[in-house]
Amino acid sequence: GEIMSSFNDFNLSTEMVAALAAKGFTSPSPIQALVIPEFLREHANIIGQAQTGTGKTAAFSIPILETITRDGPIKALVLTPTRELALQVSDEMYSLIGNKNLRVAAVYGGASIEQQVKSIKKGCDIIVGTPGRVMDLIDRKVINLSDLEFFVLDEADEMLSFGFQDALESIWASLDENAGGKTKIEDKQFNTWLFSATMSE
Repeated sequence: GEIMSSFNDFNLSTEMVAALAAKGFTSPSPIQALVIPEFLREHANIIGQAQTGTGKTAAFSIPILETITRDGPIKALVLTPTRELALQVSDEMYSLIGNKNLRVAAVYGGASIEQQVKSIKKGCDIIVGTPGRVMDLIDRKVINLSDLEFFVLDEADEMLSFGFQDALESIWASLDENAGGKTKIEDKQFNTWLFSATMSE
């Protein structure tokens, strides 16, 4: 299709266009132009290859923030390989929320799990975190994935090279359990997006 040259071409909410303009973003980067229209469709499972610094965080954050509404359980889970990236992604999401009443919690190891539990229990729509800590919080029944709409693996290749494979598989298994035995992927109940700078099988 034709490549979008302005954020106004995406049918985004006026709040989102304003939040983007406030950040100095008027036209989408190549990855944003390619994936945002796909993400805004009803359901999409996408693998995107993008170097860091190409605007991929906004590419998945914009559609998530445009789509979800606050009504109980967590709607989006973004997994990142490092604490730094988790904080970067959650900051970027906050900068795009504008006046929508949505809350993001960043969760990662090496910080107090009690604080993180408290902030999630206060009400949280989006979790951004490292696989190990997310797994802990699922085990503690603090993170409820029954209503999940978006599952994003950011820097997926890094997560595997950092040895997160077991945690990722457990998280995947708990997503399946929440689907009542049917895998949600087949039912297309949530969207899975995978971003990686390098892409292997």
